[in-house]
Amino acid sequence: MAEIKTIAIIGAGPVGLAAAAHATERGLRPVVLEQGSAVGHGVRHWAHVPMFSPWAFNIDGAAERLLVASGWSRPDPGGYPTGGELIDRYLAPLAERTALRHAIHFDARVLSVTRSRFDKVRTAGRDSAPFALRYGSGTGEKTLLADAVIDASGTWFSPNPAGSGGLAALGEREAAAAVSYGMPDVLGGARARYASKRIAVLGGGHSAIGTLIALADLQERAPETRIIWLYRGTLLSKAFGGGAADQLAARGELGTRIAKLVERGLIAVETGFQLERIERVDAGLQLEQFPIRSDRSIAPDSCFDAFSSREPVSTSLENALAAANSGGRDVTVDELIVATGFRPDLALLRELRVQLDPALECPPALAPLIDPNEHSCGTVRPHGAAELAHPEPGFYIAGMKAYGRAPTFLLATGHEQVRSIVAEIAGDRAAARRVELVLPETGVCSTTPDGPAVADTGCCGGPAPAAVDACCADDARAKASGEAGCGCGGTPVRSAAHEVAEA
Repeated sequence: MAEIKTIAIIGAGPVGLAAAAHATERGLRPVVLEQGSAVGHGVRHWAHVPMFSPWAFNIDGAAERLLVASGWSRPDPGGYPTGGELIDRYLAPLAERTALRHAIHFDARVLSVTRSRFDKVRTAGRDSAPFALRYGSGTGEKTLLADAVIDASGTWFSPNPAGSGGLAALGEREAAAAVSYGMPDVLGGARARYASKRIAVLGGGHSAIGTLIALADLQERAPETRIIWLYRGTLLSKAFGGGAADQLAARGELGTRIAKLVERGLIAVETGFQLERIERVDAGLQLEQFPIRSDRSIAPDSCFDAFSSREPVSTSLENALAAANSGGRDVTVDELIVATGFRPDLALLRELRVQLDPALECPPALAPLIDPNEHSCGTVRPHGAAELAHPEPGFYIAGMKAYGRAPTFLLATGHEQVRSIVAEIAGDRAAARRVELVLPETGVCSTTPDGPAVADTGCCGGPAPAAVDACCADDARAKASGEAGCGCGGTPVRSAAHEVAEA
């Protein structure tokens, strides 16, 4: 009798629990390590936020089968849960009323993952060595050995900083008491913090828009509240999305509502705002737009002393710097909400052989499908083990973390990812490569991020033919020719199965 494989799953969020459910169905042994004291640790930080996908897209198939067997009743598929409802009506029952209750270990923060007795450099015999996960618990550090690892830890606790170059803005850490990240509960627990204040929201995605809409609702109850939207792009229309053309109606409504609020003048907008410095002043927080003024503590002729030449800055460079600085802008507020997205925490994977796209920090095969530099389609074709594999056999990153720094993740995509991954680990390659998910379209695409939104009749060659599993016409043609898909404007990616067939 073959020994049962152990799958270590990092994170007890919706994707991690879905992975555990699929592992249980296939007779594998899931061990879930969760850093929080309850399931949905990250979700609890946005429990007040309504999701723009309905229940029909938020419940994993294997998880549902486990729940139904326990007497659970499925929520209305057409209803839209908040993050809190996702926990109370789905994640918590899944963790408490099914076989998964024996698999989850709380207050277990994974510190590092490696191969047992193999550092990153050593090769001979590596693939046969079990994975070793070092994690911290209330009784000290421990090590878990596993045959495979799925990192579904998400990105919620690694928000992008406010600075325009991927770094923290100058003074951001010093101003931390007046800076928040993600989507604070401005109508609930954080209401007193924001009511009747001047608030700037930095960002252009759904998190920023949802927060702006909530602040507008707060403004109706506290009319002295002032809202400023700091938008890094130049064309605000891109942020409005597909509107009525979006097949996820709640997502489309976000864009429609924010457009109306801007049109009515309830939200002031600063476009092309590249934040570089945050300063505490008597009037509040002064947010300085790029380019910043040079450091006042350093004489102009020594600004570049840190560079290798050690020569005083030339007159031409001084003039160029002065000319650039003349275009700066300042905005003064009481509070800053940074909603600029998230990035993966890769520190715990340092001893593994992980291959990532150099820009997005996601698996290379996935990058052309989700790269915001190439397209803004909100739908990414379903993908799984083949696209998410790494040079370290048996190791996968799934869920939001698999998208790296890209912003277009849908929960249903994560469910499809782990269904495929677990099938691959179990040795069912046919199931691993089978597509079992059809995603809704956004209704708009743009082949350039700052380009005008295009209706679904013109996106990436037009809509896909009816009954064809593709997100657009170009994607359908790529798949018909044996490619894995075009990614709505990205470079076609060759599927692993196609490459093997050709070989």
